[in-house]
Amino acid sequence: MYTFVHKSIKLSLAAGLLLLASSSFAYEGKKDAIDGGMTYPTKDGKYTAYSVNDQKVGPITYGRKATEGELKAWDTDIRADGVGLPEGKGSVEEGDELYEKHCVICHGDFGAGGKGYPTLTNTDIASLKNQREYGKTDAPHRAIGSYWPTVTTLLWYIKDAMPYATGTKSLTEDESYALTAYLLSTNEIKVDGKELDDEFVLSKDNILKAEMPNKDGFVPNIDGADGPKNVKAFLSDGKNYGAIGKRCMKDCKDPGATGKEAKAVFINDPRTDVTPAFNEEKSLPLVTKDSAAKPGQADYEASCAACHGNDQMGAPDLGNKEAWAKVMEKGIDKVVASAVKGKGAMPPKGGTDFSDDKLKAIIEYMYSQSK
Repeated sequence: MYTFVHKSIKLSLAAGLLLLASSSFAYEGKKDAIDGGMTYPTKDGKYTAYSVNDQKVGPITYGRKATEGELKAWDTDIRADGVGLPEGKGSVEEGDELYEKHCVICHGDFGAGGKGYPTLTNTDIASLKNQREYGKTDAPHRAIGSYWPTVTTLLWYIKDAMPYATGTKSLTEDESYALTAYLLSTNEIKVDGKELDDEFVLSKDNILKAEMPNKDGFVPNIDGADGPKNVKAFLSDGKNYGAIGKRCMKDCKDPGATGKEAKAVFINDPRTDVTPAFNEEKSLPLVTKDSAAKPGQADYEASCAACHGNDQMGAPDLGNKEAWAKVMEKGIDKVVASAVKGKGAMPPKGGTDFSDDKLKAIIEYMYSQSK
């Protein structure tokens, strides 16, 4: 298994690893590991300072040989070169309809993002070099158009892991192609040099012609027979993973505040505990008020239906009379308090910033639709 990193990312070695490396001269080894590190021979029952268990173990049985059907069910990956691509096709227009049905509730209109769920549309590759130092820049914008190097990964992920709200692996091959086509379109990604209009149809025959903007933005190249060699060469060169600038190991000063001692920053929630705060501007269309909507309905549909709209998420689903009767046995105030604190897989306030009154209205709406 190999790891590939974006060119703009600099990795630092932990102090413990540096200490280990500095003491490697005590053992007779050689620098030939795939990651550029040292390997050592087993000598006198030990591998460096560690004893090796030389007890004879056996016999070991490994079960039966997998059947062709079992292998087929397990082997569902789609490689970058197209091996594993399913038969199917879907248009941008069909993908738009499917997105509205399955995806918009989490990822927002046109993939603009939702609270707690990733943004899908952005082609700002230059932002990947942003260093969030002392409020100078916004965070890197990692989305399909700016970050993903291969289109097959997009199709594979949609096919295998989406839609989260209504049940993974529930999409047909045609629907997976259609959603992929729609997301390529919203990211302004061309296929075979052509912009994608509503009538464009994506299929096994043309998907590899998608021109992913950041296809050359990752190192090392792990594909093909030279993959292991490329990984070893990359990780053997210290300049590829060294810290930016000069390392400080003692009496360090904060370069952003002249003369002040550097302090450790503890992060509780990587989504919110950042300075400056992430830009959450979505520029979504204004929502018109529906006079027929009931109190709490709009907020439920926008933020809660992903989990409470079906019986696959473990939450009491809308319309389930028995489940909601049991929930409401303890009274509305205790139910609201539980929602505020979070329960089980549900984060506090369901991951929203709703007031207690709004949460109460949503709960009352769900209960009213489940009697």
